[in-house]
Amino acid sequence: MDHFCPCRNTACRCHPSNHDQGCSLCIEKELRKREIPSCFFDLVLRPGETVEDCSMEAFARRVLEAQRDAGL
Repeated sequence: MDHFCPCRNTACRCHPSNHDQGCSLCIEKELRKREIPSCFFDLVLRPGETVEDCSMEAFARRVLEAQRDAGL
């Protein structure tokens, strides 16, 4: 079964291309660490920007920054 996954890290054991459980393994792993899957950041990153901190707090800050940048 094919799964959509925007993550480019196909070497990760949790990437859907490496098992048949979709995004579940990745999301479970990240939530245990109180982090957000890095692919969620793709919605709010500036071109060329990378993710170093995947914490929930860092994601919330980046969402608010993206809203400010967009004038929302």
